[in-house]
Amino acid sequence: MTFMFVLVILGATSVRAPAGFAPLAIGLTLTLIHLISIPVTNTSVNPARSTGVALYQGTWAIQQLWAFWVAPFVGAILAGLVNRWLAAPEVAPVVSKM
Repeated sequence: MTFMFVLVILGATSVRAPAGFAPLAIGLTLTLIHLISIPVTNTSVNPARSTGVALYQGTWAIQQLWAFWVAPFVGAILAGLVNRWLAAPEVAPVVSKM
């Protein structure tokens, strides 16, 4: 989820993207994340919310809490790398005039 969300944010705020559409793309992506993931896994998009619930529940939830903090960082780093690869400037072929 974080991978796709950050990828959309980076793409929508790029200089190549049309001006003024970033809020719409980002908002619709966040809505889609909520509409898909909450009914399926009852997930939370915010790690702080996951932490609060885990501390209240205790035991097994605290043992899994690390994933709710590590996974978003990994997803964001991967999205940054993929965005850098996708948004790489096109290099024009060099034509020799000899």
